[in-house]
This record gives sequence, structure tokens and C-alpha cells, in this order.
Amino acid sequence: MSLISPAYAQAGGAPQGSGIFELVMIVVMVAVFYFLLIRPQQKRAKEHQQLVSELAKGDEVITAGGILGKITKVDENYAVVEIADNMEIKLQKHSIQSTLPKGTLKSI
Repeated sequence: MSLISPAYAQAGGAPQGSGIFELVMIVVMVAVFYFLLIRPQQKRAKEHQQLVSELAKGDEVITAGGILGKITKVDENYAVVEIADNMEIKLQKHSIQSTLPKGTLKSI
């Protein structure tokens, strides 16, 4: 005598079109992720790369840490930013978050 009865497969199972429906749902989910997550992130990265490549002496900037300053020197990988009179810091160019309109620092 067995405590577990044998399980038999039932005929009929899943409907025929379910495999195609699941494939379509996967494609739809990938498309949603692309348009809502991946594409906007790539656009922001491209805009930041353009901003970094166009940095020049005299630009007023905000760093990723929130420091405001004026660029006094730029080379390939670094920028020297004046944050106060006679006080400069050397930063990686990629740590600069955005540029400010000219004259913004004078009003602060």
C-alpha cells in the first residue's frame, strides 16, 4: 500500500496559442524597458559627455557635490575651479554636473 498516489498527465493542457502570447508579452516588456529606462539614460549620458567636452576657461559650473565655481584652467581630464578668492580646487571634468549662465556667481 502506497501513501502517495500516482499523478497522471491530463490531456488538453495549455491552449495552443499560449506560447505565441508569452513571446509577444516578453517583447512588449523589453520595449517598455527600452523606452522608459534605457533610452532616456543614454540620452542624459550623451548630453553630459557633450557638456564635459565643451568646458572652457571662464565657465561657471556646479559640481556633483554642489560646489559652485569658475573654471580657471582645463586640460584633457581635469579642470581647476576657483571656488573663492585665491582658493582653487582640481576636479575631474566628469564630476562637473552643469554649467551656469554667465554672471551667476557674481549675484551670489
